[in-house]
Amino acid sequence: MKKPGSRHLVDPQLLGILEVFPESELNEQTLATARAMEFPFPTDPVASEAVSMVRRQVPGPDGAPPVELLVYTPKAASSARPCIFHMHGGGYVAGTAASHEPLHRSLALAADCVVASVEYRLAPETPFPGAIEDCYAALAFVFAEAAKLGIDPQCVGVMGESAGGGLAASLALLARDRGQYPLAFQHLIYPMIDDRTCVLREPHPYAGEFIWTAQKNHFGWASLLGVPPGSPEVSPYAAAARATDLGGLPPAYIASAALDLFIDDNLDYARRLMRAGVPVELHVYPGAFHAFDLFPDSEVARTANRDSLAALRRVLHPR
Repeated sequence: MKKPGSRHLVDPQLLGILEVFPESELNEQTLATARAMEFPFPTDPVASEAVSMVRRQVPGPDGAPPVELLVYTPKAASSARPCIFHMHGGGYVAGTAASHEPLHRSLALAADCVVASVEYRLAPETPFPGAIEDCYAALAFVFAEAAKLGIDPQCVGVMGESAGGGLAASLALLARDRGQYPLAFQHLIYPMIDDRTCVLREPHPYAGEFIWTAQKNHFGWASLLGVPPGSPEVSPYAAAARATDLGGLPPAYIASAALDLFIDDNLDYARRLMRAGVPVELHVYPGAFHAFDLFPDSEVARTANRDSLAALRRVLHPR
């Protein structure tokens, strides 16, 4: 049975985005084109001048190449700052940390923090556990070099959008289980956390029609896992929703969109975190679809970005 259309549910201010990003498939033939696509993130000249950026090559996982880490630091004199450890989105198969430079300069300035963004290896060339181990290696460097980087190791948290949010959630699990690097928070924006969404018998009738579709989701997960999505052996460090024990994780901020393919996954993960005693701040934005917040010319996107920044400021600079 064909899913009903959801265009009538889209916030009218977001409809123009759908004309810019027509329907398309993601597969081996179109992957290079998808990777070449760039979002025109606006540049803030004030943030460009006020925030420095350095590229660091940090030791990678055992037997793997070094990992590039982009570190953004406000130039104004300050004692050690809290740190947002960020992972970019892209369905585990696309995206770059470097492309987020305008956003990260603005975030470092607005939140008065260090932003460390990791350039992890992509699937399918590097399947699980390559990306998550790259992130863990870069996190280890942040803690080991915190003093030199001007970072307060008592306030380091993870953040990401989409696949980056999935990596952030999985990294929170991995850091908890390895017991080496205590995280202060996890900030998850429409996180991609459950491969089993690809094989649901009754998928959400109105979610996932736009931007990130079920077809793209299946390709992303299959590329990352190297096995069919929904297979029983999938690790929670690949798909955080697979974790059976969510206790002892850092406080979570979870934001999702009502028409996002991941909405049910995100709501369920928030519910399970709360039942495990983890503080959760949950936001759902009506009329919005995947990645809507990257296009700030709508009130719902501006609201989402304000909410996100306010939550980060509260956890980075508690009073």
